[in-house]
Amino acid sequence: MAVTRELREEQEDRNLAPYGIRSRDSKGRAYPDTPPKYRTAFQRDRDRILHTTAFRRLEYKTQVFLNTEGDYYRTRLTHTLEVAQIGRTVARALGANEDLEEAICLAHDLGHAPFGHSGERILNQLMEDEGGFDHNKQSLRIVTKLERRFEDFPGLNLTWETREGIVKHETEYDESDAADYDPHLRGHLEAQIANAADELAYSAHDLDDGLRSGLINIEWLEELEIWKTLVESIGWKGGQLNELDRKKIIRRMISIEVRDLIESTDQKIRESGAASVEELQKLDYNVITFSEKTSEMNRALKDFLFKNLYKHHRVIRMQVKAENILSDLFNAYLQNPLMLPEHIQGGIEGKGLKRAICDYIAGMTDRFAIDEHQKLFDPTRRP
Repeated sequence: MAVTRELREEQEDRNLAPYGIRSRDSKGRAYPDTPPKYRTAFQRDRDRILHTTAFRRLEYKTQVFLNTEGDYYRTRLTHTLEVAQIGRTVARALGANEDLEEAICLAHDLGHAPFGHSGERILNQLMEDEGGFDHNKQSLRIVTKLERRFEDFPGLNLTWETREGIVKHETEYDESDAADYDPHLRGHLEAQIANAADELAYSAHDLDDGLRSGLINIEWLEELEIWKTLVESIGWKGGQLNELDRKKIIRRMISIEVRDLIESTDQKIRESGAASVEELQKLDYNVITFSEKTSEMNRALKDFLFKNLYKHHRVIRMQVKAENILSDLFNAYLQNPLMLPEHIQGGIEGKGLKRAICDYIAGMTDRFAIDEHQKLFDPTRRP
């Protein structure tokens, strides 16, 4: 028997917790859009995000290491997929909507500039007098304006709940600006899960990539409580860390953290007494949480990664190169807009020159930006 959208909506109603968002209760889309026969509204959102140009570009955008550093380090795309996997696991366990969860997770980094946070930082400086640049806002611009895949409306015409989840994405390194999306309400549970899944994923895979690259020395980790817990749990006796043991440690870390996140959040939701989506969003605190012990271990790990990986001289050198590349490109286009592709020039009147340039650069992959820089500034390269 074929499972229609109506049957899937009935399954959601039976399986989701009271505070999980039902797709049939969505506030809808900005433009009229005929509902699909076999997919819920949130499944359609997920599929539309997956097929965007912006999503495909994530494969060649930096997480920590430039794409040119090697084939095995995380990219913005692999990070996004890991966040979605963790998010679905947590959502399923807590009775949240898995499809909405996946849509938010897949979209949360669409707006990232090339070269990771260093790219975002320099674009924000260059756009200071034009409202700045923030990858959360850019993600929303992509799904509401910049992606052109339909004749009847700009963007992807996603549901309110998916857009709200993108806008209210908030981690230690990201701040939300939800002025047009009920700013007096906290993110719904699915949005809160996406935030936690993002932090969990990047801490785990940045540690993994740091070890793989040799930028992190195992001896430096020995004082960290989370490292002691992990090596003890797998029975690692020290010495040289081989690839299988490293993978086992990272796998165990994700497993321990996900379980702790689920159990701690479940307890907090029960204590809150929230019995609906609205009641959960009206709380004066987020319900997504780790236990106190795990939070302390995570804090120590983040501080360690900031000091020993994100501030490593090799990473800093890559960041400086990235900032110089994007700054050079921005200023060159600004001085002579005729160097921009015709379709970008066509958007200048509606957006303004600086925002058109910013949108263009933000959409570049690392390797495209490097290649474009060489074309413009290396006299031996053909333009």
